[in-house]
Amino acid sequence: MAFPRPSHLLFGLMLAAALVPGRALAEADALVREALSLTTSGQAKQAFDLLSPQEVARAGDPDFDTVLGIAANETGQYTRAVFALERVLAVQPGNARARAELGRALFAVGDTQAARALLQQTKDQGVPVEAAQTIDQFLQAIDRVEESGRSSLKGYAEASIGHDSNVNSGPGISNVAVPAFGGLVLTLNPGGVKTSAGYATVGGGLSGRYVIDPRWSLIGNVNGSFRHNSGGASQFDIDQLDANAGASYRVERNEYTLVAQVGTYGVGHERLRDQAGLVGEWTYRLDGYRQFNTYLQLSRLTYPQQRLRDVDRNVIGGSYAHLFRDSGLLAFGGLYLGEEKVRASGVPHLGHKLFGLRAGVQKPFSETLAIFLTGGYEDRRFGGDDPLFMTTRHDKQSNLNLGLSWAPAKAWRVTPQLAYVRTKSNVPIADYDKTMVSVTVRREF
Repeated sequence: MAFPRPSHLLFGLMLAAALVPGRALAEADALVREALSLTTSGQAKQAFDLLSPQEVARAGDPDFDTVLGIAANETGQYTRAVFALERVLAVQPGNARARAELGRALFAVGDTQAARALLQQTKDQGVPVEAAQTIDQFLQAIDRVEESGRSSLKGYAEASIGHDSNVNSGPGISNVAVPAFGGLVLTLNPGGVKTSAGYATVGGGLSGRYVIDPRWSLIGNVNGSFRHNSGGASQFDIDQLDANAGASYRVERNEYTLVAQVGTYGVGHERLRDQAGLVGEWTYRLDGYRQFNTYLQLSRLTYPQQRLRDVDRNVIGGSYAHLFRDSGLLAFGGLYLGEEKVRASGVPHLGHKLFGLRAGVQKPFSETLAIFLTGGYEDRRFGGDDPLFMTTRHDKQSNLNLGLSWAPAKAWRVTPQLAYVRTKSNVPIADYDKTMVSVTVRREF
């Protein structure tokens, strides 16, 4: 989403200063004049730091609160801006400049309806052409935000080609000593040893939102994909289908969702694992650039051909995302923990407790090209000794992804990517690494 640059709004609104009733800012005291000068010269942080310590003593002075609100907006302190500018309008309801800045602050914290009303009132009051054009840019941005909150049905189709150095996630060794057999060295089946192959993938999905009212929506999506491996490795072909449906509730900066999930995962054209469960999620948007997210997932994994492996998987996690206004850099990080608890008795080694971390950054070079880097780590401690290797299994898995996101035309995206996965395990047949190189073409509609 493209936002008008804050400095554009500031200088546009400076032209509307004559609309401020009462004492003009030019006649304000030295502190306010200095802060205003700093703000207009691009030093809003210094202006905010200058005014902030005086807020308790000066709150209610419309000149002081107006400049404090502008400086707070310029430095991303949107909540502080809302408080200061609401104080201005309480004593100067006709203050067009404060109203427009308050509209900008409310837009940043996600209250688009109030922002639209304030900005439209300011424009209707009659402001200079430059300020009106800037306000129009914000109103258009609000239109885009509100459009995303209307009932919609969206879809995509994509295709990938690539090479995987380990399509079956097998160990790099073909012989292994088995303690349960007195250390006897056994030769692994070729299908269980690291196998490389080229591959091609096709996939697609649909997502929908039905808006009941401004707060309640029904949501759902379905996604499917199929991957074929070349070079005689078709026994490791993968097919996957997932779907979920539920409801979303939005209030102020909060969004709560609860969905039911189902899915199936197959290898070699045979159903390997099914999944069903519930996911609850809470998203809190501090402003238009920062948000927190927490979730709880309760699900059951069933293995049609190996029912001893059936588990209840429960995971709780959270994340934080930050879009830096000046550079366009997007950064995120999160952590999660949980457990896969076996349903059968006598097989604790098939369940595990887990802990994981995820992080990533995306840096745009232009409106159509960006580079991204993501990484993760997951620690899995199993619940009992492996019967063959006579030790409690402990896996440490790391992954790293580096790629480019290129949009050559509207609704098209091309993503070349390099991915690496390394799983260290004290059970030899679970210790492996893999490298994947791929190019994905995606069309949205």
